[in-house]
Amino acid sequence: MSRIAMRPMSLAESGESTASTSLAALLDGEAVPPGSSQIAVADLAQLIVRGGWPLHLGMADDAAAQAAVDYLASIAQDDLSRLDSARRDPSRASRVLHALARHTAGELVVERLTREIDGPDGPLARTTVYDYLRDLRRLLVLEDQPAWAPHLRSRARLRSRSRVHLVDPSLAAAALGADADGLRSDLRSLGLLFESLVVRDLRCYADSIDATVSHYRDSDDLEVDAVVQRRDGAFAAFEVKLGQSQVEEAATNLLRLARKLDVERTGRPAALVVVTGAGYAYQRPDGVAVVPIGTLGP
Repeated sequence: MSRIAMRPMSLAESGESTASTSLAALLDGEAVPPGSSQIAVADLAQLIVRGGWPLHLGMADDAAAQAAVDYLASIAQDDLSRLDSARRDPSRASRVLHALARHTAGELVVERLTREIDGPDGPLARTTVYDYLRDLRRLLVLEDQPAWAPHLRSRARLRSRSRVHLVDPSLAAAALGADADGLRSDLRSLGLLFESLVVRDLRCYADSIDATVSHYRDSDDLEVDAVVQRRDGAFAAFEVKLGQSQVEEAATNLLRLARKLDVERTGRPAALVVVTGAGYAYQRPDGVAVVPIGTLGP
């Protein structure tokens, strides 16, 4: 388990990743060693629905998925009310969780959530939504991915909104009522939950080396899915792509970010990495590394 209390296990900890590509080594500027993942894209849906909960590892797929559903119900019915003196309505809490799951890996816009969290008792007030978000953070169910704020050479303005991730992608899948077969037939949802899976694992590995995980977005609409920065300032940027056909686009984004940075003040990235759902780990001629999630480790 990671040193952050209650954080689920990464794929390296649960044995699905070979961990042949070390996050610490990437931040030290080392080249990616050749390697291959034992995980196929079709397996990712099952790993997402199962989640990184230690007690779920030995369960059948259906049982693990139901356990995640039961955990969400317990949060909505009991945990939120115990945490706050204000009585939390379970149906409202479930709607909040469903809205957060729908926006997995997207920016946290409270006004948008407020419009979506509606029911027979009417819409929630923004202040109430903020209260739910605060309590879900305290329960370690919701963990924000803050925006990275480097020094830039360009005149682009940095965006400051955090991205939304429940602490494990299995909770988002459960809130959406998605099983493994459903995700395999819905590649858009699978891709978003895969990004959440990668962020979960990066956080686990970053914890062990005193690093943080953020994301990048600016007014030129350049977005980078994750930036891992160590306390000494070393950082690496990551794009997350489910399929190999998207690697070229992701590499272009990473190189574009590198050109925008004021390297005299921010430094140069130790690594630019595209994390994929399956395949081989290798270094491209332009210096961008391609790393399947099944080879990533601490």
